[in-house]
Amino acid sequence: MIKIYHNNRCRMSRNGLKILEDSGKDFEIVHYLKEPLTHTELENIIALLNIKPINLVRKNEAVWKENFKQATLTDTEIIEAMVAHPKLIERPIVINGHKAAIGRPPELIFDIL
Repeated sequence: MIKIYHNNRCRMSRNGLKILEDSGKDFEIVHYLKEPLTHTELENIIALLNIKPINLVRKNEAVWKENFKQATLTDTEIIEAMVAHPKLIERPIVINGHKAAIGRPPELIFDIL
């Protein structure tokens, strides 16, 4: 089952959701701000994306700038920051089996459908 980690207040995330709706495929919406991810879930997503945890961080968010920007953090600490502050997670993230994409731009989602 395809999953989209979605924030309805984000234009890019809404555009990614529209791509999935238009695809006609079944998918599940995970509202990760309401249903925070666990450390393990986030680790698994990062592994599917094949990126470093820092590459999933929204570095322009105030909470990042105020609390983490100047810090030297391990990958584990970066994941913990995203678990504690889900707003820091880039969006949308779409997972289809063993493939995943960050929908920035949303057209990247087509690569895994």
